Amino acid sequence: MTLIKSISGIRGIVGGKSGEALTPIDVVKFAAAYGTWVRRTNPQNLKVVIGRDARLSGEMVSRLVAGTLQGVGLNVLDLGLSTTPTVEIAVAAEGAAGGIILTASHNPVQWNALKLLNNEGEFISEAEGAEVLRIADQEDFIFPDVKKLGSYSSDNTYLQKHIDHVLSLSLVDVEAIKNANFRVVVDAVNSTGGIAVPQLLEALGVDPKNIKKLNCEPTGNFAHNPEPLPEHLHDISKELNNGSYQLGIVVDPDVDRLALMCEDGTPFGEEYTLVAVADYVLKHTPGNTVSNLSSTAALRDVTIKAGGEYLASAVGEVNVVNAMKSNNAVIGGEGNGGVIYPASHYGRDALVGIALFLTHLAKSGKKASGLRRAYPNYYISKNKIELTPEINVDNILDRIQSRYSKQPVNTVDGVRIEFDREWVHLRRSNTEPIIRIYSESETQTTAINLANKIISDIKEIISEPKK
Repeated sequence: MTLIKSISGIRGIVGGKSGEALTPIDVVKFAAAYGTWVRRTNPQNLKVVIGRDARLSGEMVSRLVAGTLQGVGLNVLDLGLSTTPTVEIAVAAEGAAGGIILTASHNPVQWNALKLLNNEGEFISEAEGAEVLRIADQEDFIFPDVKKLGSYSSDNTYLQKHIDHVLSLSLVDVEAIKNANFRVVVDAVNSTGGIAVPQLLEALGVDPKNIKKLNCEPTGNFAHNPEPLPEHLHDISKELNNGSYQLGIVVDPDVDRLALMCEDGTPFGEEYTLVAVADYVLKHTPGNTVSNLSSTAALRDVTIKAGGEYLASAVGEVNVVNAMKSNNAVIGGEGNGGVIYPASHYGRDALVGIALFLTHLAKSGKKASGLRRAYPNYYISKNKIELTPEINVDNILDRIQSRYSKQPVNTVDGVRIEFDREWVHLRRSNTEPIIRIYSESETQTTAINLANKIISDIKEIISEPKK
């Protein structure tokens, strides 16, 4: 297993051989490289914020990172158990030089990662990431003497500050949410969302007696696969299906992805989290939107209907954010349930998404299932092929592009092929050793068949004898 180094950070399975997994040696190496980069790019600012999700390796990794950053000469502010968007907000609020979030996001419990932030609380750019990797590879760091070691302090108040910030947003209507008297089920996969989401709901006026907590103990023992996909959400679906609740809320371990479940236990659809929130935002703040090339066309339709312009970016939060800034988008994100609301901050934030969605649902007067039916209906088939060392991804992408050269093809990020009202997008994942194959159509059967055709093409290319 090799370490994955991408715009999403440095991640790997904890344990194993150094250089092939995320071992303590690798954690120290990359933390030192990041700390060195921070000191060189912003030598007058020595403060760095860190925080982690609840996964089992989190405390160990956090201690390694904190000590290493102190050794580089940086002053560490540790938020402890936190969320990715909370750390992002804290970096900006503290005027820090950067931050590190210790989370492998949707990856299983065996994984962990270092997500690297700049001084604006946003993910570092591809060029900046390349420089951090260069420093690590060449071990181009020099540690200061003992009199210039950095300090360490902790602060457990930022989750409440984050919630206060969410409540202050002009489009969040606490009174409307309170009057709706929502009954909600929360599945936080036994990570930090189990702290953050119920606390947010209570602050929004949801009666604590109306909040059913599933997997909300931040033990790090994930109760199911932590990626919030329908096939992993049987427990919350059953709870909703008994008719006692109006909405299900599911977050991933670091609370930057939001999946919603309707009152009857059916998925609202993680692709439609952003669509619904964008619909509400666009009604009150006309403007443009951005999502990535692997996201549903429903956002495009909703945006055009509202009189705005839609743009698709390469996959990866930093790419979406850059496109949002250059196109003055008022709302954007990714079809994995990632909502980015610039009026708050330029980062995927499930807490912001929850507050905006509940306001929208309350003011609509509809059930969640009724709100979902109000949007254009598309079906996405999400598939993947596990990578092995002998698979040449670049060759596969080139061959697929050649096979479908008569169709409109976008190669900004992998290969995306357009077929009238359908599309398929295949690309190397930033977070797992896989090729992702996503397809979308107005019918589920067509979407699945289109994905299967591309998967068949890929397997045929892989099985060809080498020349």
